[in-house]
Amino acid sequence: MAKNKKALRGRAGRMQGGRGSGRAGKGAVRLWGRHAVEAALMNPRRQHRKLWATREGIESLDGELPADFPVEYADVSDLARLVAKDAPHQGLVLECEPLEDLHLSDVLDGDPTRPIVVLDQVTDPHNVGALLRSAAAFDAAVIVTQDRHAPPEGGVIGKSASGALEIVPWVRVVNLSRALEEIAEAGYWRIGLAGEAEATLAEALPAGPVALVLGAEGEGMRHNVTQHCDALARLPISEAMESLNVSNAGAIALYAIATRDLG
Repeated sequence: MAKNKKALRGRAGRMQGGRGSGRAGKGAVRLWGRHAVEAALMNPRRQHRKLWATREGIESLDGELPADFPVEYADVSDLARLVAKDAPHQGLVLECEPLEDLHLSDVLDGDPTRPIVVLDQVTDPHNVGALLRSAAAFDAAVIVTQDRHAPPEGGVIGKSASGALEIVPWVRVVNLSRALEEIAEAGYWRIGLAGEAEATLAEALPAGPVALVLGAEGEGMRHNVTQHCDALARLPISEAMESLNVSNAGAIALYAIATRDLG
């Protein structure tokens, strides 16, 4: 989109919210950082409430805002009061509505060559955001989490995802085991990544549709989730290192899926 700085209108005003709180208005999500904000502004599924920005932040956007878009200009210290403590907001803070909930059935009838990523109790928003970014990079169809054991949509995830929060569908389910059963019924081979597995991921990968299941760091996948996997596989890392961060392991696994020999 072409830039049109004259279309931007703001007003001076006192910034609301305690320093470092990062709290959004009731029922809203607050995003910060250029990539996260720009992607949200360009997402037609996202409803926006207000943008706080420095003039340099506005200049950094690769797009045009509507003339009536609610923009409030602020300085860097003002914006720091609107985000999590020490968050790198890059002069842009956007308050918007959460994305609409999706059902697993909405995405299971899509392209079967695109993998599904299932997260079992991965609760660190930095890891979830990084996994969303990798999922977007390697064309995953969806990320599936359990609603009670995953971080909410928000600024830390948005910043870590670097725009991928607006790209990769995120499905939250009540029962992860039941979701894995639905995924199997749709024709996907469910592979759980586990350091103790005998087979490597390359050995376990099929030619058909794949659902990659990742567990929390330290604890790994829960027993019932493991029982709903068709195979367990490990990454062939050096014995000098016990494990990888879950987001790093997920990125490597998604690359392996994307580059596998389909015969």
